[in-house]
Amino acid sequence: MAHMDLHEKAIRVLRASRGFGVLDDAVLNDLASALVFRDVSGGTQVYKEGEQSDSMLFVVSGGMRVSRGAGADLNLYNEVRPGQSVGEVGLILQQPRTADVTAIRDSTVAYLSRASYEELLAKHPLALNQVFVKTVYNFMRHTPVAHQQYAQSFAVVPLHAGAEAAEVAHRLATAFATMGSVHHLRPPADGSSHVGRHADELEGEYEFLVYEAEDKPSEWTRRAFRQADQVIFVCSAGTSQAIGEIEDRLMQEPGFHLKRKHLVLVHKDDARIPADIGLWRGVREFERTYPVREGRPADFSRLARFLTGTAVGVVLGGGGARGFAHLGVLRALEECGIPVDLVGGNSMGALIGAQFACGVPLEEIRERTQAFAGGGERLTLPVISIVSGRRVERDLKRMFGDTTMDDLWTPFFAAACNLSKGITTVQDRGPLWRAVLASNSPAGLFPPVLDKGDLLVDGAILENVPVEAMRVRLGTPLEKRRGNGTIIAIDVDVREGPGADPSLNRLSVWKTVKGYFSPNANPTPSIASILYSAGHIGGAAQRGRTIAQADHYLEPPVAEFSLMGYARSREIAEVGYRYAIEKIEKWTHPVLSGRASMRG
Repeated sequence: MAHMDLHEKAIRVLRASRGFGVLDDAVLNDLASALVFRDVSGGTQVYKEGEQSDSMLFVVSGGMRVSRGAGADLNLYNEVRPGQSVGEVGLILQQPRTADVTAIRDSTVAYLSRASYEELLAKHPLALNQVFVKTVYNFMRHTPVAHQQYAQSFAVVPLHAGAEAAEVAHRLATAFATMGSVHHLRPPADGSSHVGRHADELEGEYEFLVYEAEDKPSEWTRRAFRQADQVIFVCSAGTSQAIGEIEDRLMQEPGFHLKRKHLVLVHKDDARIPADIGLWRGVREFERTYPVREGRPADFSRLARFLTGTAVGVVLGGGGARGFAHLGVLRALEECGIPVDLVGGNSMGALIGAQFACGVPLEEIRERTQAFAGGGERLTLPVISIVSGRRVERDLKRMFGDTTMDDLWTPFFAAACNLSKGITTVQDRGPLWRAVLASNSPAGLFPPVLDKGDLLVDGAILENVPVEAMRVRLGTPLEKRRGNGTIIAIDVDVREGPGADPSLNRLSVWKTVKGYFSPNANPTPSIASILYSAGHIGGAAQRGRTIAQADHYLEPPVAEFSLMGYARSREIAEVGYRYAIEKIEKWTHPVLSGRASMRG
């Protein structure tokens, strides 16, 4: 590329910069002329933690990764994308580097040395001082960098021969096409690593680039890996977890440990449940493992949303029979084409959410749940709890059988309060019935569920609508940060607590019993309502924080329905549906205004 082309490109990069774009033409031209350009291969470390800061750099194309530590102590931080800069604070304050900066892709960078910086500062003191002072201020305040549009690059790499990487790349490109412009780069027929056009041109023209690797560690496969922001390894269900030739070769590429890596487990179209999820857990540093079925576009659309940070998580809170409103909201989401990529819940929300994640139709969930709730429970000697909980445990085992949370196409979790540790325990592994049971065991009313010696009860003690757990799961585990997806939280827990007749001086057993048979009697709280309110008071106190963490917080108007009003399930669901339809019409989020199918 000619020097004039680089100068013009530098001008464009500087104009797009959040900090330097405010400079006038004369200062921008002088700054661009002072920059020294360099092409760096993916995996090349450009700055090292602890070294003296003698320059800053602008990313012209490609991308940089900021990190600290190594091995098990490696922490990945932000990416530096085209138009962004790094190293300016160390240069200004003359401090050692605070982190490593490494090219995660083949990149072009432009350096500004300390000598050039001082010359420019002498020539344009006012303009540059304002920019650099603001940069230091934003750094000290941890001001987030404004989002800039750039092409996201993905390499689809088979872990073994016949792993259907070509099909996954095609399906993924098709899913990306619903979000923006996409270009699918296939292996060149001549066996070379040439892409036909410069990567910079492709990044400027498209929003998504999908590199399809070969089923061998060829030059093309290695190039695709180096050019990718994220790597999607593909494996057929039922194959070995051993490291193969392709993965072994790529592990030797510089910067391998800095890549975001995922695993896609491909299943046949008619597969009933996912296979091997547990076998792959912990054997690699994959962010997530995604089970997909051939010929199921909804599975690949979900994958695309996770990869781009636009996945939708739905959180269902507890609230007894009022929880049937969840079914109405889920129906409204489905009719409006809003996807559900993850589902989590507590208490009644966990019971409904678990069935939804199993793919049970909404009307069938209502019928099954109403029948389950009407099964009653046997009183027991009140040493551990008021009721034995055996009937509930038996019926949950019948409802979910031997299904585990690894057997679900839609990821699911259930929240429970860990009385032993005083924390919320998020259950996303193991038998589904057991997770739902723990989340539906109000303290004192039902016996706690044992978990390696800890006591688990209904999670409403700490958080009735477990939004915090969903926010973590929408995040980027390897980068230890929270995600940018969308959380829809549904709260059916009416805020009014139990009360009593103001004329009473003390509660009476006989007045309470009489109230059961006299509809005109003044209300007297029962032990069930007292325990319920006590078990939800912590979650109620956290409601403000929970609302702040959700993107959409829905509170269907279900106060007129009693906690035990299971016979009115159809009415309650209809209230939730009408309320949700009205709210959804006002949403403008791009994913939430799409027409993608939510059920696989």
